Amino acid sequence: MKERIFIRKAKEHVQLEEFIRKQFGQAKCGIIEVQYTPVVTRIIIHTTTPGLVIGSGGERIKETVDLLKEIFKIENPQIDVQKIANPDIDPYIIAQTIAAAIETGVNYKRLGNYYVEKIMAAGAVGCELVFAGKISGQRSRVERFTDGYIKKCGDPAEKDVIKAFALANPKLGNIGITVKIMLKHVEGLKGQLRGATGEPLEEAVQENAEAQASRGD
Repeated sequence: MKERIFIRKAKEHVQLEEFIRKQFGQAKCGIIEVQYTPVVTRIIIHTTTPGLVIGSGGERIKETVDLLKEIFKIENPQIDVQKIANPDIDPYIIAQTIAAAIETGVNYKRLGNYYVEKIMAAGAVGCELVFAGKISGQRSRVERFTDGYIKKCGDPAEKDVIKAFALANPKLGNIGITVKIMLKHVEGLKGQLRGATGEPLEEAVQENAEAQASRGD
């Protein structure tokens, strides 16, 4: 019985996140958090373009709140919009940007090398970009771009590696873009990235960049 409730809640959460991303498709949204409380359901949207999410006079927010009440039967939804301080280490933003660039015809190798370099310059410990699909021909294949150190399994991979996926739809066919970024091993750093509004993340990234410089990386 408990398993069924857990599965149902997980499905509702995924459907809610997909709806929010579709509703604000023109804005670049990062992590979307949903906090359930007895009084309200708080939805925190992290984005690089808060104006597109909020709309003129809060019109988009009001419209979305009404749809949440109607479609998901949420009694008291509250939407909180927060600006992402450092989009260069947000895998959701990077995945969406790469997908949009591929659809306009930008070469995938140029994109992969450029964003790997950009992510590492922002202070990441390691990163991996995976392009899967009909990249440059009729046959599907997988291309990887990596740099630095990144965990692939175990507890550190869950805690320290943040993953995102986006789908590009060029003429040849769909291409899946997976972005994995590993930041410094700092307790709570994943939550700091999700907040992405204050100094803790910037301090951690700067400290990591200085440490790499001192080691001659």
